[in-house]
Amino acid sequence: MGRAEARKAQQRSTRRAPRGRATGKGRAGERTGIRRFFTWKKILGAFFGIILLGMGALVALYFYVDEPDPNADAITQSNVYKYADGSIMARDGKMNREIVPLSRVPKDVQTGFIAIENKSFYQDQGVDFLGIARGLFNTVTGKGKAGGSTITQQYVKNFYLNQDQTATRKLKELVISLKVDQRMEKPDILAGYLNTSYFGRGAYGIQAAAQAYYGVDVDKLTLEQGAYLAAVLQAPSDYDLATAGPNGTRLVKIRFNGVLDNMVEMKALDPEKRKQLQLPMPIKPKAAPGMEGQKGYLKQAADAELRRQTNMTTQELQAGGWEITLNIDPKKQAALEKAVQDELESQLNRKDRPVDASVQAGATSVDPKTGAVVAMYGGTGLSDHWASNALRQDFQPGSTFKPIVLASALENKSTTHDGKPITPNALYDGTSKRPVVGSDTPFAPQNQDNLNYGDPFLTVQAATNSSVNSVYAQMIVDVGPPNVKKTALQLGMKDRDGWPADKPAMSLGTMSANTLEMAAVYATFDNHGKKTTPTIIKAAKHATREFKPVESVGGQAITRQTADTVTKVLTGVVQDGSGKAVKSSAYEAAGKTGTTESNVAAWFTAYTPELVTVVAMFGEEPGTAKQVTLTGTAGGGRAGGSSFPAEIWKAYTLAALKGVDTGEFDLSEAKMGASQAPSRSSSPSSSSSSSANTPSAPVSPSKNTPDPGKGSPDPTKSATKSPDPTKSPDPTKSPDPTKSPPITIP
Repeated sequence: MGRAEARKAQQRSTRRAPRGRATGKGRAGERTGIRRFFTWKKILGAFFGIILLGMGALVALYFYVDEPDPNADAITQSNVYKYADGSIMARDGKMNREIVPLSRVPKDVQTGFIAIENKSFYQDQGVDFLGIARGLFNTVTGKGKAGGSTITQQYVKNFYLNQDQTATRKLKELVISLKVDQRMEKPDILAGYLNTSYFGRGAYGIQAAAQAYYGVDVDKLTLEQGAYLAAVLQAPSDYDLATAGPNGTRLVKIRFNGVLDNMVEMKALDPEKRKQLQLPMPIKPKAAPGMEGQKGYLKQAADAELRRQTNMTTQELQAGGWEITLNIDPKKQAALEKAVQDELESQLNRKDRPVDASVQAGATSVDPKTGAVVAMYGGTGLSDHWASNALRQDFQPGSTFKPIVLASALENKSTTHDGKPITPNALYDGTSKRPVVGSDTPFAPQNQDNLNYGDPFLTVQAATNSSVNSVYAQMIVDVGPPNVKKTALQLGMKDRDGWPADKPAMSLGTMSANTLEMAAVYATFDNHGKKTTPTIIKAAKHATREFKPVESVGGQAITRQTADTVTKVLTGVVQDGSGKAVKSSAYEAAGKTGTTESNVAAWFTAYTPELVTVVAMFGEEPGTAKQVTLTGTAGGGRAGGSSFPAEIWKAYTLAALKGVDTGEFDLSEAKMGASQAPSRSSSPSSSSSSSANTPSAPVSPSKNTPDPGKGSPDPTKSATKSPDPTKSPDPTKSPDPTKSPPITIP
């Protein structure tokens, strides 16, 4: 080729270059521009390079990180619990553990732990990388926390490290696990794991757990018992069947079945035998020495609050070294215990009367200005009843929820279904079994003893005094159940499974709650709407950890006007309603009674300017979690909130406030609203259960009805309890809003 031809060829190549760049290719198909940096070869090379670097880093760490000395008992100390005045309440923290050789653990029990925790235990090298990857994937995709720890890793964490959820600790755990697996035999690792794990009930190691849950030595454990212990190990405080709520019970059953099903999959259990195995109930927990009476319950409450605020594990807390000062006032605590003993326990015959044997009581008392829990009653003692009745979440609050409905109506400036503002002076139809208007869910609740109130209209104040179900069922529809739930959560209640957020039945308190939550709600009312979060811990300190208590009093949960108006209405309940049993010249009080369906629970929740106290009774079949009626308690009739709970409340409050210069509520911002004229069209024609507005004959208690006291009403006197059907309310007059119409409160 001559020079001229060479130049022409070069020019042709130059002219084609732009087209080559446009397609991302140069000469001979060569990629140009950004694509040359992201070829498949380079991407795969980078990927494998990262893996090699990671492996190199792991190898370096393997030689860098030494196997540390054991920490098992070296850091164990006592925790000291003090009352608010500094006096010592109890000491706790001595580790309950007895080391046993693996030969004492039945072979099938060993296999049960391996089946649920680490099926590849005898094949892996101490670390399951696929399991770690799977756990990380679950975390990233929102399917749960990262898991994948082998039995070796858990043993290393318990024996050498701590429970911190940090990347550094996790990395050390991984490296040390590899070294331990090289140094130790698998049976020795399994023995170490079983002897160092925390099973709940203060039991460290499988021998202590066998005694704590089934009262036997480890070598006497059955396969079912061992499977339960393997199941409970994941979350001891939630999965203990003696204290577990419905969700915890459901989860531990799933995990128990998982143990056995995995054993079948591993061919370590015959499928036919598997079908015959049932979850064995553990024995009742026993109080540790020094935790008798209320001390054990107070410690439970303090521990739960400390763990909740610090995200600390039970094992870390049990390691000890804490000095925990409670807000509990020893004088008020003694007064509460005496009130329960005098007004309830002294009248029960638990041995010979079956109903009395099922009675459980719980109470929480709070200073509304500070949120301090100054007294708490959890039950007759840990040996009798392990779970604190003050903190249990498996019963409904009943009509003590109704003030929350009113608060939500006021806060949202809601109107009645006929367009009038909802205020304490607003009028509602009090006819029993009156179908609510405007709800997608049909609802027509019965009033206590099927009584009709008003003619048929009565004020919200009067309806609250008498705890009229039909009025509050209509009110919650007018406000909107979702709005009421939102208000309840703002005031301090907790959102749990089963809350009927869109149902008018919510007005009757059909969700679950405990005395601490209801104390939070009423303390917020008492504190003029400022969010008050009850706290049992005053201070806590540790040599190596810091603890800063949460702020107990925050900003406005609801407006002061709403809170003060609710308080004004609740003073009427005490002065002229179902709470008259606590009326006293020694203090001014506001409160509400509550009784649940079939009388399985009874509440009295009330407050003075100085003190908020919630007292509750629960019917629980001994040895089970089955809810049973309180009717017949102490040989009487229906045991409602105005009976034993109110009597306990009054006895305690008088003693707790003895010598205190009690004040009156400052309700200057309360707005009771203008009197309203009834609208005849506001009541559907089908609302009345009878043509005459008179009470029906006594019937079985309806769902979450108001409280008749200890006995049932006398049917021969029922006519005197009805409002005069010949008289109508005079809309031109403005009656005292705290007074009921001329009826006797059931």
